[in-house]
Amino acid sequence: MKHVAAAALAICATQLMAQEVVKIGHVGPVSGAIAHLGKDNENAAVLAVEELNAKGIKIGGKAVKFELLAEDDAGDPKQGTAAAQKLVDSKVNGVVGHLNSGTSIPASKIYSDAGIPQISPSATNPKFTRNGYKTTFRVVADDVHLGGTLGRYAVKDLKGKAIAVIDDRTAYGQGVAEEFEKAVKAAGGKLVGHEFTNDKASDFMAILTTLKAKKPDVVFFGGMDAVAGPMMRQMKSLGINAKFMGGDGICTGELAKLAGDAMADGQVVCAEAGGVEGQQKKGMEEFYAKYKKRFNLDVQVYAPYVYDAVNVMVDAMVRAKSSDPAKYLPELAKTSGYKGVTGTIAFDAKGDIKNGALTLYTYKGGKRDAIAVVR
Repeated sequence: MKHVAAAALAICATQLMAQEVVKIGHVGPVSGAIAHLGKDNENAAVLAVEELNAKGIKIGGKAVKFELLAEDDAGDPKQGTAAAQKLVDSKVNGVVGHLNSGTSIPASKIYSDAGIPQISPSATNPKFTRNGYKTTFRVVADDVHLGGTLGRYAVKDLKGKAIAVIDDRTAYGQGVAEEFEKAVKAAGGKLVGHEFTNDKASDFMAILTTLKAKKPDVVFFGGMDAVAGPMMRQMKSLGINAKFMGGDGICTGELAKLAGDAMADGQVVCAEAGGVEGQQKKGMEEFYAKYKKRFNLDVQVYAPYVYDAVNVMVDAMVRAKSSDPAKYLPELAKTSGYKGVTGTIAFDAKGDIKNGALTLYTYKGGKRDAIAVVR
């Protein structure tokens, strides 16, 4: 019996040795003010990897085991580049991340120099894919589309007569605010002021007092929910009863908690890069349900895009019959017609998603409520 047991152990050991390990890196801010968004992303990467391993995926006829290497960049560009270098040194086969444009852009050069594909699930600043790096991709629409759509909506649908802008000076916040302004002007809208804060601020009374004197009926904020919530509370205390607009950084499940009773039904209009309609809604709903079952948490915003990014990357490896970045990168670039939970994914020559959709939302009873899907 001992010989049989030894033989069985030897077979298992041989099978494990034959199983190729494919390392997928993930980077997001799992500490700091937007840690809830970073953890949302990381959880989705965990879920995708668990499912891939359960399916017994083979690449080039070889059984593979996917391993997730998760790093925290705290939303800080310097920490982001350090995390990127750590993943490169760990010889990852690909990276999903980063969450913020401000960390994704500097990290993209490090991945490019190493020849490692990077897919961001949420970096929307146009500069991210405009450096000519062949390794850089994203699965969401950029700020030109996002900020532009919101700017037109502010003028044409909300009938804004006096529109004010605040941005947090980050790559994301400033980028989306600039595109919003351009669209407002192009639509014939009137801008009454542009104020600045930062992504660590909590006191906005000075800039809000300045804007109050200009009687805005729409206030657009380029930044994240951790700043937007307290800002809305201070707007209410000053008696500023304007519509509050923003991009996907504020369009989260957490915003209602952060804003508290300062958020009236229908007051907020935000846009999330992505969106599904018709039959595709079923796939998204199923993802939300299994995410909730696995983590006992509701999806914040970007998790479905992380999930799709991991699966798109692995799909390219399967098509290339190799997890070697140099070999599967051309297949990743050729991705077209991939059916993800966030919609159909295809990349253009820059690495941007083609025909990226946007979903406009408001909040009712503290819950997000979709207004429309825009392409």
